[in-house]
Amino acid sequence: MTQIDRYILNLYLRTFIVSFLSLSGIFIVFHAFTNMTDLAELAEKRALSLAYVMAEFYGPYLLLLFDWTGAIIALMSVLFVVGWLRRTGELTSTLAAGVSHGRLFRAMVVASGLIILVQFASRELLLPSMRDVLSMKNRDITGDNPQPVLPSYDNISGILLQGESIKPRSRVMINPRFSIDGDYEGFGDALIAKTAQWLPANALHDEGYLMQQVQIPKHIETLDSAGVGERAVLMTSKQHDWIGSDECFVVTPVNAEILQTDQSSTRLCSTMHLAKRLRNPAVHNSISISVLLHERLIRVPLDFALVLLGLPLVVNRRDRKLFVTIAAAMGLVVFFFSLKTIGSALGGAGILFSPAIAAWLPLLVLGPFAFMRYREVQTL
Repeated sequence: MTQIDRYILNLYLRTFIVSFLSLSGIFIVFHAFTNMTDLAELAEKRALSLAYVMAEFYGPYLLLLFDWTGAIIALMSVLFVVGWLRRTGELTSTLAAGVSHGRLFRAMVVASGLIILVQFASRELLLPSMRDVLSMKNRDITGDNPQPVLPSYDNISGILLQGESIKPRSRVMINPRFSIDGDYEGFGDALIAKTAQWLPANALHDEGYLMQQVQIPKHIETLDSAGVGERAVLMTSKQHDWIGSDECFVVTPVNAEILQTDQSSTRLCSTMHLAKRLRNPAVHNSISISVLLHERLIRVPLDFALVLLGLPLVVNRRDRKLFVTIAAAMGLVVFFFSLKTIGSALGGAGILFSPAIAAWLPLLVLGPFAFMRYREVQTL
């Protein structure tokens, strides 16, 4: 790396950081101003300082904001740096020394690629663990407020899972009412309880719900456990000591996230989690989930294509004004996301394209064009 590379890279990273912090500051000030009472109540309830509560609450949102805007800010940072170099005359003098545009801006292209990779790592490793916080509405800041339940059918066990509400953080369903479609001796056609706690798989059982204070069927402690073939589905205290006398454990891969009507948490899952959900034969998945999985697979090259598409806007011989260049870049961003939105909508509705083609459509259209324009930049 040469001295000019370090100089341009320093300008680029400073511009990126300042732009992101400015955008984050606007978001935090606006949101905190409208929710300060709730934040203060939460700080008082937990006996913590308001600053600590705000950092704990807004930290995940800043990661989400970075995931949404990282590629766009990377593109805009390139525009601002080039505009600055042109305004100070440094760009003209460097080009006069025989250095091409492509060589001059190589450091920014590499840095943009690294930023997009950091976005990928954050999206796959950090955001999935924070999706409960990120899915909360403004009114949910101070607690684990119940959400309506989205009824879901377990195709393997023949059980329709429904209830009054579900707490997303603690994964507790209130007043669960499970309709039984399978042949489970003694259980009838319904399983009703006060609460149902989602439990992950361990040495004692597979994943499922521990239904507490079971009301129907009566005297559940007298019933034998039932299942499909050798697979246990409805487990009672008669054969399992870890289950209480008024409890029943329902084995099902239909977890608490699937039962939430607010499906924004699904978009925050990792790619591996989405793939696992699509492979789960017990869960019915909409076409939009398949589109979302393919969009995740192409997100990195597609974001990088956006940055490459923006390079010809600043590498030109017409010496455009900075604001004209920014306006052209904003038009490019609007076209970019419009194409993504149209592809997702068509794929999710099953119109014209399969989910895979709908998700890959923006990259198939813009990828070759971005590479061709990047090659042109190398010769200028």
